[in-house]
Amino acid sequence: MEYVDVAVIGGGQSGLVAAHALLREGLQPVVLEASGAAAGSWPRYYDSLTLFSPARYSSLPGMPFPGELDRYPHRDEVVAYLTGYATRLDADIRTGHRVTGVWRGDAGFEVEVADGSVLAARVVVAASGTFGHPHRPVLPGLDGFTGTVLHAADYRRPEPFADQRVVVVGAGNSAVQIAAELATTARVTLASRAPVKFVRQKIAGRDLHFWLRRTGLDIAPLGGLLRRPPTQLVIDDGRYRAALAQGAPDRRPVFTGIDGAKVCWTDGAREEADAIVLATGYRPDLPYLAGLDGALDAAGHCRHRGGASATVPDLAFAGLEWQRSLSSNSLRGVGRDADRIARHLAAHLRTQ
Repeated sequence: MEYVDVAVIGGGQSGLVAAHALLREGLQPVVLEASGAAAGSWPRYYDSLTLFSPARYSSLPGMPFPGELDRYPHRDEVVAYLTGYATRLDADIRTGHRVTGVWRGDAGFEVEVADGSVLAARVVVAASGTFGHPHRPVLPGLDGFTGTVLHAADYRRPEPFADQRVVVVGAGNSAVQIAAELATTARVTLASRAPVKFVRQKIAGRDLHFWLRRTGLDIAPLGGLLRRPPTQLVIDDGRYRAALAQGAPDRRPVFTGIDGAKVCWTDGAREEADAIVLATGYRPDLPYLAGLDGALDAAGHCRHRGGASATVPDLAFAGLEWQRSLSSNSLRGVGRDADRIARHLAAHLRTQ
């Protein structure tokens, strides 16, 4: 069995910055990434995805995002940035290593990999993100829909839906962006429980993220005060509000039922649909912690305080939504949380 200081599970943005912070604390992390590249879920997002934060606010610690600072980077630019960050990071990063279980062991933890190998780690950082656990809400009649149902995690581009009738469920950034893109080739309805709430991308000539940083809202430690994240706002430069106003897509309340291929709307109308896209978010992807007593609650959510496990002293989390602040699971904010958990774990090891 191989013995390591820290096993970091996940080699995306959260795992990479966790490794960076741990190295600064004098620890030697081993990063275990399930996919074939240290870029996390970014290569699997839909083709047109563009950041809502400018490059100047999208950097990880120790490496500025390259290029013009006020542009909004594309998905592939983020992938290239993360792989470059991993290359510069002096850490042991092992791709193709999917963790299947974590248990208590003599040296702290035993971390099992899909190939059957086991690492003994003094501490563990769970940084596997959420993309591997798409949230599929219970919607009336959805299980009996005879058309195509897919989550936004499986959506790539609009061309396969040309001339089809498509319903996109959701009211967040991805839902609106995907629905508007699909509306260029298909007849699309955005179905949501409440109307979409927009916030302007630029205020007084400055990007929203400038104001979030200037006011301190971006880093305010609100995560522990909120039982649930607040209603998501859709960041818009004007085009998405205009698209909805023009009915491309149109917006309606979520359907009341489904009969075969027919969607039943709240006004009594029934119409056939070809596809339903669930842009309904994600949940922490932590199945490997199921056998670690106390790490997760009955619903599978991690018990933590600011990223440090509330029940397992030598376990920490990185990249959770609202882990500590509004920006905790973003490129611009995950580094701050990583520094905190690295200091916490280093102090814990010194007391052992």
